[in-house]
Amino acid sequence: MTGKLCIASLSAALVVTSALVILKLAARSQWRREVDKRSRDPGRQLSRSGPRELLDELEDRELETIRYQEEAVRRPRAALFSTPDRVPGSWPGRPRGAGHVSSDWWGRAGRAVGDPLGCSEFRNITGIEFLGSGYTKTVLKGTLQDGTPIALKTVNSQGDEVMRCVRRYGQTRDCHRLAAFKIIKEISLLQKLQHPNVIQLYGQCYHGRLEDEPVITAMMELGTPVEMIQLLQTPWEERFRICLSLVKLLHYLAHSPLGSVLLLDFQPRQFVIVDGELKVTDLDDVSTEELSCKADSDCVLEFPTRNFNLPCTAEGKCHKINEKRNLYNAFRFFFTYLLPYSAPPALTPLLCEIMNATGDLRYGINKTLYAFEDVLYLYKSGFHHNHSQSWLEDYKIFEGFRIQDHSDYKCWPSYNHQGCLLSVYNKEEAATICHSQQQCQSFIFTQRTTWLGRYLVSFRSSTELVLDVNSTVYMKSSSFKALM
Repeated sequence: MTGKLCIASLSAALVVTSALVILKLAARSQWRREVDKRSRDPGRQLSRSGPRELLDELEDRELETIRYQEEAVRRPRAALFSTPDRVPGSWPGRPRGAGHVSSDWWGRAGRAVGDPLGCSEFRNITGIEFLGSGYTKTVLKGTLQDGTPIALKTVNSQGDEVMRCVRRYGQTRDCHRLAAFKIIKEISLLQKLQHPNVIQLYGQCYHGRLEDEPVITAMMELGTPVEMIQLLQTPWEERFRICLSLVKLLHYLAHSPLGSVLLLDFQPRQFVIVDGELKVTDLDDVSTEELSCKADSDCVLEFPTRNFNLPCTAEGKCHKINEKRNLYNAFRFFFTYLLPYSAPPALTPLLCEIMNATGDLRYGINKTLYAFEDVLYLYKSGFHHNHSQSWLEDYKIFEGFRIQDHSDYKCWPSYNHQGCLLSVYNKEEAATICHSQQQCQSFIFTQRTTWLGRYLVSFRSSTELVLDVNSTVYMKSSSFKALM
């Protein structure tokens, strides 16, 4: 690695501030002298796309980053994560769910918050591999000395942003600095926006000499890119978890320390999945400015297939326009594909109401969060299951046995694509599922559970019993009689 590592791991804010100062000085010292010199020489006037415009862009990005550093809204943490006011459809005594962030998460986030990584740890990263590149950034992955996998973000010198800037201005170093400010902005935002559904910032490193292109690397939590086709093949419970994660994130962004945060480039590629949870990973293209207005006609929320009219407030801002845009994008990119399909029938009316209300923007994010919590509570507690008919009495129980392992029938959506592995609340629900599937003759409770604590049950067409003291087989009485 070339260049001197020039900032130790003292604090995240110190590194960002230092990087800002260096970029600021390097950009101003040479360029300001050149611009001033040209402006005094009538024969060397700047073109519209000349150095002065580039310098203005550099200063604009610098000021934007400083604003995020200095103008955070100071609120108690409890206020940020409190559950919204109760809305119709909820009931007293229901435990808090999606709107509540437990103290456990803050402990797990210690590395990102209290013990940031710096250049000394950066030098010891091993197994660095290329993950991908985009308009501004290159993303790599590596492994820390303690075995933790991490993602590394740095400026993509061959990306569209840098290359277009170079073609326009002919200044490689300052175009690189212009892109570097996006990395700094993202670091600043990740320091301010700490939430279970925002990717964790582990640390950052700045290195390089002033006269060279500075290299700024953000070190953060590693996730798996969102692949919608793969998600469509997962069980409904996991797809619901993705949508619930997104709603929790948008609720936080609507009430964040920076105000209401708008995700300008709202696409599935801006998110990753970490341990089943959806997390936003790209924060370099966001805004905390609500659209200004003089009349309601100024507040038109436009999308490719439909528009929405919002009121103009007495303060001259379009009412909750950032929140509404985020929510509708969640509907069209995630809810539409992931939420309704193969859902438990008893939950379908609630899910349809969520789809209709968010698709028409009748709900704000608070009410949407509560609607998701209603579904979560019903599903987790087993209230969605039809208790009017019991099929369990039609099964013979064989303790100390399991079904002979071999290929079996498949069902969709299954936790195991080579068989039929589904989640259930209890034995009654498992018996009901087996009764509804013609191929199912028996089922076994595995030792695994889902993120909600529901049991994973293997449904089988086989009736061949094998001794296993750690297993119990539930077999249809009709199948047992056929064996005799």
